[in-house]
Amino acid sequence: MKKNYISNSSGSIKMFNNSLMESLSKVHFSIPLFIYIPVVLYFSVKAFTGNIGIGMFIVYFVFGLIVWTATEYLLHRYIFHFEPSSKWGKRLHFIFHGVHHDYPKDAKRLVMPPSASIPLATAFYFLFSLFFKHPVNLYAFYPGFIIGYLVYDMLHYAMHHHNFKSAIMKKVKQHHMLHHYDDSTKGYGVSSALWDFIFRSGFSKKNENEATS
Repeated sequence: MKKNYISNSSGSIKMFNNSLMESLSKVHFSIPLFIYIPVVLYFSVKAFTGNIGIGMFIVYFVFGLIVWTATEYLLHRYIFHFEPSSKWGKRLHFIFHGVHHDYPKDAKRLVMPPSASIPLATAFYFLFSLFFKHPVNLYAFYPGFIIGYLVYDMLHYAMHHHNFKSAIMKKVKQHHMLHHYDDSTKGYGVSSALWDFIFRSGFSKKNENEATS
């Protein structure tokens, strides 16, 4: 399904009349690093002071990374791309994700603002705490999940503003650009196409070949 409107402007459109709300909807791409790297370090230290072994730390950390890739896919496919039929629902959809598809080069709306990411990160932490019998394992898992989120945010920004030299990264960028400029009902994975492959929501070889021709 082709997009009816995509702006090539790199500027930010005004979404809110309220200046506070408007400022909360924008963020420099580096801000998540300053917020969440200390979180990663804090929980990693808690894991090791809780006497977790390095091997088990790596296992749970990698598990957290994998769970992030699935979370990223599911959020993007079923939450960000869910557009209610009501007027207020369409407005809410535009605020959360539609604006990015209409203005994909808007540098201030490429990473999740703290006003949204902090409540989500907190909610996920307490959700995950329900599934871990031993807190020390959660302390190893959660940094992996957060690192996955940071990779997603930084990679997403880079895809829209940098030209990659690596063949692998060019492939990753192509996957996301097809989502934006060819068919927004496919290619929901941003940092990884793994779940698009599993759930068959990726692009055909024909689409990929046409994009590179």
